[in-house]
Amino acid sequence: MKKIIIAFAFFISVNGFQACSKFDSINTNPNVTGTVTPSMLATNLILNITQASADKSFTSPYLVSKHIAWGEMAQAEQYNYFGRTGFGGMPVLTNVNKMISLSADVDKNGYTGLGLFIRAYKQFNLSISLGDIPYSDALQGEGGNIKPKYDTQKDVMLQILKDLDNADKSFAAARNFGGDPIFNGNVQTWRKVVNSFRLKVLMSLSLKESDPDLKIKETFAAVSALPLLAGNSDNLQLVFSNKAGQLYPYNNTINKYTAYGMMSNVLTDSLKKMNDYRLFYFANPAATAIAGGKQPSDWDAYIGVDPTADFSQIVTLYTAGKYSQLNARYIQLPAGEPLMRISYAEQNFILAEAVLRGWISGNAQNYYNAGITAAMNFIVAYTPDDPLYNHGRKIDGPYIQSYLASSAIALSPDATKALKQIWQQKYILYFMQHPWDAYYEYRRTGYPALPINPATSQNIDDKNSMPLRWMYATDEYTYNGDNLKEALTRQYGGQDKTNGVMWILK
Repeated sequence: MKKIIIAFAFFISVNGFQACSKFDSINTNPNVTGTVTPSMLATNLILNITQASADKSFTSPYLVSKHIAWGEMAQAEQYNYFGRTGFGGMPVLTNVNKMISLSADVDKNGYTGLGLFIRAYKQFNLSISLGDIPYSDALQGEGGNIKPKYDTQKDVMLQILKDLDNADKSFAAARNFGGDPIFNGNVQTWRKVVNSFRLKVLMSLSLKESDPDLKIKETFAAVSALPLLAGNSDNLQLVFSNKAGQLYPYNNTINKYTAYGMMSNVLTDSLKKMNDYRLFYFANPAATAIAGGKQPSDWDAYIGVDPTADFSQIVTLYTAGKYSQLNARYIQLPAGEPLMRISYAEQNFILAEAVLRGWISGNAQNYYNAGITAAMNFIVAYTPDDPLYNHGRKIDGPYIQSYLASSAIALSPDATKALKQIWQQKYILYFMQHPWDAYYEYRRTGYPALPINPATSQNIDDKNSMPLRWMYATDEYTYNGDNLKEALTRQYGGQDKTNGVMWILK
């Protein structure tokens, strides 16, 4: 369940007033620079889309996707309750135009490319959460428009694809820029990120393949020929460290809830069936299994719990230690592992699916293998070579090759089965990574078949299914009610419900 946040139209109007107050002007700290530079704004914008909260909410996406369960109390996300979410993350986009306008002519293309990408990235993630959103009229509060109209989701997606196209062109003509904590302003790497994200957006529109305005197949083929991520070093990811303010969000020094994470049997059972050593890097053996004589390298030392079970059953297992906790590397290592947002592994799975759909030519098996290899190499790169973290089941080159060659993993000649294999590998990739993407992929594909228990489900609209969206924030009804009601009528018959089927899913 996402945090309810004040609608951004009101936020901008109020804060625009506050920024002009005499109180601010006479209380300026003379020891702090009063000049905002484009590099400072760039840093703020990049961190805005890559940082994660170091509290319980860090695990919310993985509770929804049933990667994990929770032993502290019955978490709403685990039991399919979706509430309301607002546009609280959007006001930061007012800095996009400021960043571009403040930049020198020689830096204009670089900051323009960055601004267009970040705007597209944030608006995409907001739209796939809710449906229709303000886009063309958004962020105009300083000019007096505090009640922006809602664009249709189709129009939003068309504008997002246009912005990403322009971002690619801007980066192609740019020189490196300042203020980038991820790639040090390397415009060639940013261009790869933009195009990889374009492929992701297009694949999210797979149900609209025949739409003549979107031209998904043709656009995907054209983008796939442009610079793309070439390895894990190109991932858009935030790297953590042992420095104050830079610790991994699930580290127990700053996150007080790490003791409650429990591995779900949805993931553990799948990994066991595939003899996938990532189980030993994701989880710790169950305390009861070790006490009973099992070794950390034994497959059956790892116990996942049913995330849909009644909480009384889950807390009984938790209290007894009959479950696997998350691997100690997530909890004890200050740097943990980088948090990926756009990755080389995911890109390869998208390309493999595109081949099977006939959108591009190529070898789906090769892309699929490259995705798995990249996913495993990422884990190894950020895990100390210590039995405490790999439990004696090391992932190395020979293991990866044997894994890819196994009958359970080799891509099926049947396209339908092959697609499910790709989606399964993406689900594994998304463990503690790519926040919310596992849920969005499940919503698009229906795979893997996540368990639903009507007896425990808190989906208020349909206890036999997963929710399809969040509801609009209450503040939108207060401050932009007429435009919101028009959007609800257009999309969901006037009903703001979690099982409303948005355009992208039809």
